[in-house]
Amino acid sequence: MQYMLLIHGDEVKMNAATPAGASMSPDYAAFNEAMGKAGVIIGGERLRPTTEAVSVRVAGDKTEVLDGPYAETKEQLGGYYVIDVPDMDQAIAWAARCPAARNGTIEVRPVWPTR
Repeated sequence: MQYMLLIHGDEVKMNAATPAGASMSPDYAAFNEAMGKAGVIIGGERLRPTTEAVSVRVAGDKTEVLDGPYAETKEQLGGYYVIDVPDMDQAIAWAARCPAARNGTIEVRPVWPTR
């Protein structure tokens, strides 16, 4: 079954630790390598800062585009992984190994296949 690991944390701290365009931290490189060797990773990416994001809403026939994320929160979505493991317990085990789990939150959500 596929699960998405959504990495939430303090964007300012995340960007200070590894600025955009910088190479991956050794912790993340090791985590990515472990997932690759285990054959569980389907994909994943780091996201650019929320200052570069927009939120889109449609009401009737009017499209509204807002700067930044929709909600002001203490933690921002900084990246994600999509993994394929047998069950939620194993997805949680991989989330616990993610370096961001030490200072942020990893939301584990089952993927609902559309095809």
